[in-house]
Amino acid sequence: MIAIITGDIINSQNSQTELWLPKLKDLLGSWSATPQNWEVYRGDEFQLKCSVDEVFHKALLLKSLIRSFENLDVRLAIGIGNEVFQSEKITESNGSAYVNSGRLLTEIKSQGRTLAIQTENEKVKRDLNILFKWASIDFDNWTAATAEIIHQLLRNPALTQEELAKELNITQSSVSQRIKRANFELLQETDQFFRKKIAEL
Repeated sequence: MIAIITGDIINSQNSQTELWLPKLKDLLGSWSATPQNWEVYRGDEFQLKCSVDEVFHKALLLKSLIRSFENLDVRLAIGIGNEVFQSEKITESNGSAYVNSGRLLTEIKSQGRTLAIQTENEKVKRDLNILFKWASIDFDNWTAATAEIIHQLLRNPALTQEELAKELNITQSSVSQRIKRANFELLQETDQFFRKKIAEL
């Protein structure tokens, strides 16, 4: 069983691609090799293959990266399932994980949602999608500053507030306020809940 994230950048036509695209490729490239495990295509769409237990954490990293750019957002459709054919390019591979993810992206576009999951287990799918609907109320309203600090902490949880302040060129009290506004502890708890729930599959 694998996880596939199919995503597309919202409002990409009104942004400077040369700013966000290299950062997106750097993040995807830090996880695995392209084009077998990830690929950016059509300019503002991408696909990523990863393990099931890590998929929500990776979705959060993708969301926080893109939200850290003013006026940008990302739509993420997570498909859980099998892989029956592995090509040299992820966009040519196939299996239920790919089908679930691709169809789900089309579905959530029409619903105006930015995060959803499709699995063969109806109970797990229902429970996690309710969680994602609640969580998205917060995620979709992150400011660029909030998203930036979440991204830094998700990538390196060991960073101290002092180190973050130095890296972001802000005061330690500003870091503390942003972390509080970001509900970062709740975010970590949600990730742990996801991992327990997805283990039921």
